Amino acid sequence: MILTIFEKKLLQKVNQFINKKVIFRDLGTKDYQEAWDYQEKIFAKTVATKIENRKLDPEQAQITDNYLLFVEHPHVYTLGKSGRPENLLLNEAGLKKFQASYYPINRGGDITYHGPGQLVGYPILDLDNFFTDIHKYLRYLEEAVIATLEDYGIEAGRIEGLTGVWLDHIHQKNPRKICALGVKSSRWVTMHGFAFNVNPDLSYFNHIIPCGISDKAVTSMEMELGKKISMAEVKERVKFHIGRLFGMEILESEGLK
Repeated sequence: MILTIFEKKLLQKVNQFINKKVIFRDLGTKDYQEAWDYQEKIFAKTVATKIENRKLDPEQAQITDNYLLFVEHPHVYTLGKSGRPENLLLNEAGLKKFQASYYPINRGGDITYHGPGQLVGYPILDLDNFFTDIHKYLRYLEEAVIATLEDYGIEAGRIEGLTGVWLDHIHQKNPRKICALGVKSSRWVTMHGFAFNVNPDLSYFNHIIPCGISDKAVTSMEMELGKKISMAEVKERVKFHIGRLFGMEILESEGLK
């Protein structure tokens, strides 16, 4: 296809506001509330920038930033907007006994568990910089985990009608979930993300009906491979595959800023 001079200039102007650079921060182990507040701060700033840009001439518009946060949380259960509180099988005394906290939050999905040994990823992206399709966004996050598992010789995939990443997803004789997803988006800006079971204590899943699904099991890389897996190595693989799928330029950063 041959573009006119006008079309080329128009394309250049559009492209100058597309930012595929992504600031990556590994937050280490962080309390859920602290990490949530940090997400909300970045999310609100990005949404506010997009709202303000609509009032400005294109030449004055601000480029929006993208972030990819990795974190591990102390034991915590979170309930999404469509979740049912009865899917948490512990009362307040039970939560205290297992040193776990509980948060109803503003992501999609039902109840899930986060804890040590689980890689939680929070992409805070302006999808206008990539593609405006939330279903494609979810599939790409799943695909990054599927590709990471393949790097370790674990076959995984999707089950129709369910989110997340599953083992035995084809024959479903013993389907088991290894990664959960739940996101929020507004004006094509995302927050929340995925929870990938690397080496967690799976017994904590016994105290919930994970994602509201009572007839399917939960697993981890450690459970499937019979050994502890390097979290640092898994982080690098997941980060690589997310960057590859989204066409990101990942910029390393540190800490909460």
